[in-house]
Amino acid sequence: MSEDLTRALLAELSAQAKPVSLARLCKRLGVRQSTLLRCLAYLGDEVIGGAPGPGLVRVSQDGERSMLALTEKGRGAYP
Repeated sequence: MSEDLTRALLAELSAQAKPVSLARLCKRLGVRQSTLLRCLAYLGDEVIGGAPGPGLVRVSQDGERSMLALTEKGRGAYP
């Protein structure tokens, strides 16, 4: 996972007051959806390799769209 992508994703989400669609973020960041989903897995609270993630980003569903937002912990770390 690219550190630059992580920073860009967190910066983009911190600039938004409301959740942003996964597709829109892919376009803004210029990455494929699979790449962004991999990054989100490490930033969310999923357990990878036996250790939970930091819980900075939350993914929710709005109908068929995946929506992304920073959690309270994420907003505290990236205001």
